[in-house]
Amino acid sequence: MGRKVLRVIHRDRCIGCFSCMYACSRTFAGMATTNRAALRVRAYTGVEGAFSLRTCLRCPEPDCAAACPSGALKKVEGGGVRLDKERCLSCGACVQACVIRALQWNADDRRPIPCVHCGTCARYCPNGVLALEEEA
Repeated sequence: MGRKVLRVIHRDRCIGCFSCMYACSRTFAGMATTNRAALRVRAYTGVEGAFSLRTCLRCPEPDCAAACPSGALKKVEGGGVRLDKERCLSCGACVQACVIRALQWNADDRRPIPCVHCGTCARYCPNGVLALEEEA
């Protein structure tokens, strides 16, 4: 059995409802907000109504973990990271190191919000934009 990775599979179907972000925040922060989600949906301005979705790619050698000076972000077997909140220095080096800008930041707690690839966001997307897919 391979690892599961959150993927954007139908970007063109995104309507910007933020259901994915609300579901993530409710599940992991217990709050109905978009500021505590481990992914981001942003609208492009213009007539097309296009949206950008930033999701963690579960990197096998994550730059965010390598940049963490305290070791608070730890690489997980199979890719991705987990956060040890007690060790976090709130420096933001991890967020800056994420080349694709997928690691989100909790401005209130001053900590990163790593995705755990649980698929909650995908389950709440009304248009099938996201999927939790198994890799070999």
